[in-house]
Amino acid sequence: MSVEIDETFLRVCAIGELSLGEPALAEIEGHRVCMVRTGEREVHAIDDTCSHANVSLSEGEVDGCTIECWLHGSRFSLLTGEPTGPPATRPVAVYPVRLDGDDVLVSVAHPTNES
Repeated sequence: MSVEIDETFLRVCAIGELSLGEPALAEIEGHRVCMVRTGEREVHAIDDTCSHANVSLSEGEVDGCTIECWLHGSRFSLLTGEPTGPPATRPVAVYPVRLDGDDVLVSVAHPTNES
């Protein structure tokens, strides 16, 4: 039996370092990533730059599984990266997240919805 190990996942933090519903900025291999914990063991990682205004999403507000850009109010799904409200029309990248015990691992090598 063989086990495939994806070494592109890197440890970002312990899950306890992320406050529920509060965005946090992580720098992962030159990528600015907005990390959001939405549940006891549920963490999302999206590109930190708003596709409309080129500002940091980690400075915005979280509402459920969406984040709102602080500058013009664009909202993005933490699940898909798709904009859920104007003025943004382009999605932001979503990065795969894994939990290994209490460690939060993210792969910036396999984003979805790259704009």
